Amino acid sequence: MILKKVITHIDIQSEYKEFVAKYIDQVRTEFKEKVHSIYMCGSIPKGTAKPFQSDADFTLLCANSADIDYAKLSSIKERLLAEYPFLTKIDTIICSIDDVFSKPHEWGFWIKIICVCVEGEDMGEQAPPILISPAFILDLNTETPEEVDRLHRLLGEADGPALQNRYIKGYSKRLLRALYSLILEDTGIWEDDIRKMKNAIINHSEMDPDLVEYLYTCYLDSDVQVEEFLGKAEEIYRYFENALQTMAARFYPNPGKSNSNI
Repeated sequence: MILKKVITHIDIQSEYKEFVAKYIDQVRTEFKEKVHSIYMCGSIPKGTAKPFQSDADFTLLCANSADIDYAKLSSIKERLLAEYPFLTKIDTIICSIDDVFSKPHEWGFWIKIICVCVEGEDMGEQAPPILISPAFILDLNTETPEEVDRLHRLLGEADGPALQNRYIKGYSKRLLRALYSLILEDTGIWEDDIRKMKNAIINHSEMDPDLVEYLYTCYLDSDVQVEEFLGKAEEIYRYFENALQTMAARFYPNPGKSNSNI
């Protein structure tokens, strides 16, 4: 089964159109041909963004990622956040054209399936189709252990409720995405709506529904005790880790083979 694109057409709401146009213009003015094309994902290109609740997610595709000066990019972000205070934040990911084709299950997936091109030549159209398979799911989770460990550490060290709430929300979303990836062969689509993602996990996995609901509740309202959340997050991650190991064992039945994700 071929994985389909999440956002099939751009539907930016009127209150966000000027911001998106200015971001593109300022990035182009600053970096010129160093940026091949610009992409977005999330609520703004889908037309579901909410002022003072939604952030902006961009990806810059470059011939050479090292050509982008992060300090200059940060200055663009700060200027636009001051001009458009209804944005909660502006995130920008940078990747190379080579990454899209050399890592099809990671960056190819990101550009072809998750993002939509808002300026320049869409390299997602040239990226190879993504077949939903154990190999894809395993590759997709290459960085999950490292990312979960990072979020766990940051939350444990976070000082103050604002920072704690931010990390709990991000940690919850990361675990929900990881759990959802395990059931892609059942759903056949990548779901970026967190509520729908949660419901699909409950319907298609053996994960304790109460823990899934807890994770979703923490994503919506991260005002929970850190110690309690970390304990449940560890339990949820153990389930995910065991499920991924089981999948790897089926996909790599030869003991002489190993999967670097596990």
